[in-house]
Amino acid sequence: LQIMAENVARIRENMAAAAREAGRDPADILLCAACKTRTVEEVIASAALPIDLFGENHVQELVEKTDANAYCGKPGHFIGHLQTNKVNKVVGRAALIESVDSEHLLQKVERAAAAANLTQEILIEINIGGEESKSGVSAESLWPLLDMAGRQPPARPPIRLRGLMAIPPAAATPDETRAFFAQMRELLAKAADRHYENAKMDILSMGMSGDYPDAIREGATIVRIGTAIYGARDYSKKA
Repeated sequence: LQIMAENVARIRENMAAAAREAGRDPADILLCAACKTRTVEEVIASAALPIDLFGENHVQELVEKTDANAYCGKPGHFIGHLQTNKVNKVVGRAALIESVDSEHLLQKVERAAAAANLTQEILIEINIGGEESKSGVSAESLWPLLDMAGRQPPARPPIRLRGLMAIPPAAATPDETRAFFAQMRELLAKAADRHYENAKMDILSMGMSGDYPDAIREGATIVRIGTAIYGARDYSKKA
């Protein structure tokens, strides 16, 4: 816990410094602890620290940790690739699904939320580097998906669009990564300019352990940080 506390304090200092460099209020950026492969006990311990929310990549871990109240009242986001056959387990359990990347998935989330009589908040994930190995909609194909998600809602909309999410290519140089972040900021601004009825385009989720200061300088409102908080992952713990 002491090591995690020191890590989070250092991350918070770096976040605040990057925000100030960009003329932003540090309070406007949320720290998401990406807790893939972390145990319930580790997550409960970290929830006592100044972490704003938790992000899960795998449905079974989201279920396990929410059932155990591991986030201790803080929000849990789903940040991994979401298979359509697991949508029902995530809708209503995740405060925000950050990884909607197709019309088919959007429709599945919408139907599941309508059946549960709730409004599920979502982000659209963009494959900003055009990588074949990654999920996410291309920047060019973003607009039809945004139009579908942001259309005029019924009295109680089953989904609500809140913004965009991306993961730049791991092999990109720091300058290339920052350019991808800048592109994401511009896409969010263009989307906000469309004034969708069923959207509040106020969230830009980008930046991880190795690049979050640049993400903040380019407009991130959520940074998703795992190893810089918890240390290196032990993938033998989880399938």
